[in-house]
Amino acid sequence: MSDLNSIPIRSGHLPAPTPRKARWRRYAVAGLALAAVVLWIGSLYLPWWQFYLFAPQYPNGLVLDISLRGLGGDAKEISMLNHYIGMKSLEEAATLERQLAVWGIGLVAILSVGLTLVVGKRWNWLVLLPALGLPLGFVGDSMAWLYHFGHSLDKHAPLNIPSFTPQFFGWGKIGQFTTYAMPLAGFWVALAALAVMVWATLWRRRICKTCPLLASCGNTCSHKLIGPGAQ
Repeated sequence: MSDLNSIPIRSGHLPAPTPRKARWRRYAVAGLALAAVVLWIGSLYLPWWQFYLFAPQYPNGLVLDISLRGLGGDAKEISMLNHYIGMKSLEEAATLERQLAVWGIGLVAILSVGLTLVVGKRWNWLVLLPALGLPLGFVGDSMAWLYHFGHSLDKHAPLNIPSFTPQFFGWGKIGQFTTYAMPLAGFWVALAALAVMVWATLWRRRICKTCPLLASCGNTCSHKLIGPGAQ
């Protein structure tokens, strides 16, 4: 007669990994969250978006770089040209956002790492919200400012043109200028951080499926993900 204890018991959960492997997976998830933080910090020092402006009097074109903390390239000259069509100076755009950029990155980092460590299986997807909100927030805020500037033209400006919204991606036209806009390294780094957090979230879900406390897990993790006392 075969040994009944040797017959595998079927269950709806994955087989539990060895303690050493389980511990390694948990620290890997925390490491991925910290890697995303490093990427977000790096994005602070990189330009996120770039605009090219071409016109007959500017055969080499003008360049505007937008980062989380300021403007670069030919921003001053472009602002001077904008004056002729009644558009506000570029320096007036997103002043509060630029002042709070460092704090915003810090908040995204704290929320991402904190949620990774404490959220339960029910709200595991919340881990992705801060990482997703950063690039989406940048794009939405930038487009809102472009719309505002293009629809708040001074009627007493030397040149009168109809209200417009500058093209935020690809080719566009402003008066006699042809424009081209595209994302730069800072934006791609933020998307890379989002991809890292997706990886961390998927791996975390696998850990939850083999957790001995899965049945009692709810909004918050029933035990520590890492460190003393983690199971």
